[in-house]
Amino acid sequence: MAASGGQDVAFVSLEPDSGPAAPRRRKRLNKNKKKSWSKHSDVRVVEEFLEDVRFQERAVGGPISEKTDDSLYFVDTGDEKKDLIHNKGKLKPLWVDLVLQSDSKVPVPKNILAYQIPNGRKLRKKAEQEKRLGIVSRKDRLLYARLKRPARITKPSANSDPSRDFYNLWSNTNPLDKEIEGKEEWFLEQTKRKRQKRPDNPTQKPSQVAAIEVIAPGGSYNPTFESHQALLLTAHEVEVKRLRAEEKIHRQLSFPPLAELPTEETALQELCQGLLEDSEGEEEPSDDPETEGGCVWHATRSEKKTERDRRKEKFLKEQELKLQEQKRARRMKQQLFRLRSIKGEVRQLELKLAERRTRRAERRQAEANKPRRLGRLKYEEPDLEVKLSNELAGSLRALKPEGSILADRFKSFQKRNLIEPRLRAKFKRKHKQKYVEKRSFREITL
Repeated sequence: MAASGGQDVAFVSLEPDSGPAAPRRRKRLNKNKKKSWSKHSDVRVVEEFLEDVRFQERAVGGPISEKTDDSLYFVDTGDEKKDLIHNKGKLKPLWVDLVLQSDSKVPVPKNILAYQIPNGRKLRKKAEQEKRLGIVSRKDRLLYARLKRPARITKPSANSDPSRDFYNLWSNTNPLDKEIEGKEEWFLEQTKRKRQKRPDNPTQKPSQVAAIEVIAPGGSYNPTFESHQALLLTAHEVEVKRLRAEEKIHRQLSFPPLAELPTEETALQELCQGLLEDSEGEEEPSDDPETEGGCVWHATRSEKKTERDRRKEKFLKEQELKLQEQKRARRMKQQLFRLRSIKGEVRQLELKLAERRTRRAERRQAEANKPRRLGRLKYEEPDLEVKLSNELAGSLRALKPEGSILADRFKSFQKRNLIEPRLRAKFKRKHKQKYVEKRSFREITL
């Protein structure tokens, strides 16, 4: 088919494959996850740019486009005078100085915490409000009043004054005695400068126990049979003592047997002790409640005393006091005739006191090397580090290490009374722990 104007017009084909290609549909991607950002986004150009910026900061301290030529280059003609002229008075840096310079020109980050002020926003708001309302703060008012007050200037006396008194440095007199002369005693007790009290025994150690104690011969890696058996016996005695203490506590906490439990009869007898008396003779038990259970109740009836009885009781008390006073005076007179025996008793008492003093000193000397009670906890001896006969090794290479040096030093400090016995502090969580499931974990589990 020919078209007008000499142009050929082709027929439109009805077949789907013979026509022009349809535009390709764009693949939809889910970019709301960080995993998709790095997978379907090309960030190489941005990373190269940022790496170039970081390199320029390390090399010259910032972008090269913002730097001047004088800071980047210098003219080197070989002549120092010409170099000074071309470089505007700057000398060529020496290689020694270049080596000592830092490789990075990045400035040190500013410490923000050093510039922060506690409650800065609150104080700034308060200052703005005071400035707006014309309020003068108390600090400024006190400063203004201090400036208005005349200052008291006292000139110190010159050491070159010929009229000054001489002070002997090595004398026993105190130069402060002239200042406190004629003042009240109570005032001196409260205000006088006193020397600090020195400890009684500053060079004496709190305990004479050696800092590093040598273990028993049986603790060696290759001990003799006798020394090893002696160490095993010591460990056995310690363990037996511990088991006995545990059994004692268990025995105290356990209930008595059924036969030894109290009954109603035993409880009644215990309550009646000291209050009732057994009836004498073989009398038949009566139904009287006062004689219940074969016991007689003593019911005392209180009668009111007359005035005559009260005077008689008072007279008897006075007579008894007079007799006691007469006996005491008679005894004092008799003691004058037994001065020799009293001296002997005093001598015996002094001997007993001296013996008790010696015994107390010996006990104090024996307890000087024992750990004292410095805190609420009592010192406990550590467990003996002992190996059984089948665990002994013939050489140091085959020896299995046992114990801890840090724990041993810590126990040594406690034993020498340098620190108080302590327990490891238990961790206590202040707030309840909250479990949150992260998004990445949620994606895996779904």
